[in-house]
Amino acid sequence: MKIVLTVNEARLAVRDARQQGKTIGFVPTMGALHEGHMSLVRAAKAGCDFVVASIFVNPTQFGPNEDLAKYPRTFEADRQKLEAEHVDLVFAPTVDEMYPQGAVTFVTAEGITDRLDGRSRPGHFRGVTTVVAKLFHIVEPDLAFFGQKDAAQAAIVRRMARDLMFPIEIVVAPIVREADGLALSSRNAYLSPAERTQATALSRALREAQSRYRSGEIDSTRLISAAQEVFASEPAVRVDYIEVVDPETLEPVAKATSGTLLAVAAFVGSTRLIDNVLLGA
Repeated sequence: MKIVLTVNEARLAVRDARQQGKTIGFVPTMGALHEGHMSLVRAAKAGCDFVVASIFVNPTQFGPNEDLAKYPRTFEADRQKLEAEHVDLVFAPTVDEMYPQGAVTFVTAEGITDRLDGRSRPGHFRGVTTVVAKLFHIVEPDLAFFGQKDAAQAAIVRRMARDLMFPIEIVVAPIVREADGLALSSRNAYLSPAERTQATALSRALREAQSRYRSGEIDSTRLISAAQEVFASEPAVRVDYIEVVDPETLEPVAKATSGTLLAVAAFVGSTRLIDNVLLGA
């Protein structure tokens, strides 16, 4: 496994692999890797000849009152995990490498980035689309792998790739969960033992709404109410949003159909967590 820190080194390594006829798979991460990330790496290894993973805590997707400074940075542990999965190339640039001094250009997907997390975290998705576009331009992968847990991000990246005509297939892999249903997240490390138990309210709320849908309920308002009932049993958990939306546009829908996205975000203590389910899936 090779580790590179600069854009030029990354481009040279990928172009060498491509000249050998290898297909390029790419897994962008912010580090603090867990089994969810590793499932993406394994999917990339299964589908591609040469796998690139990036580790970059992107400052432009954090708001002024968010957790950039305390976001977990565990490079050595991350390196070991990626090496164990036989990743070919790790790109770990500095902030100055990704955002040269005086950089003023950003990528914005109008409209769609104002929904779900975009409404709760203004400017967040502008940071996401900007850094992902840069990474796509540097790595030029054939396939790029994202997790379903960040469903809004996946929808926005798909739209951006289409609109900007990146010749990249966006692969979205299933959510990886703990045995009690909690979706794996780097931010789970912030939770105290008591908060860790409270955090299962997110997955329990989704399961209840999924059960109601499978029993014939399609009214979005009633499905949201079903999730709210679960959160009401955990008063320490503060709900940010519960929404039933189209998985591609992220626009709210009045009636759910198979594949409709039910997404939630909530604060457990000071930690903001997200989760979602595709109804009927």
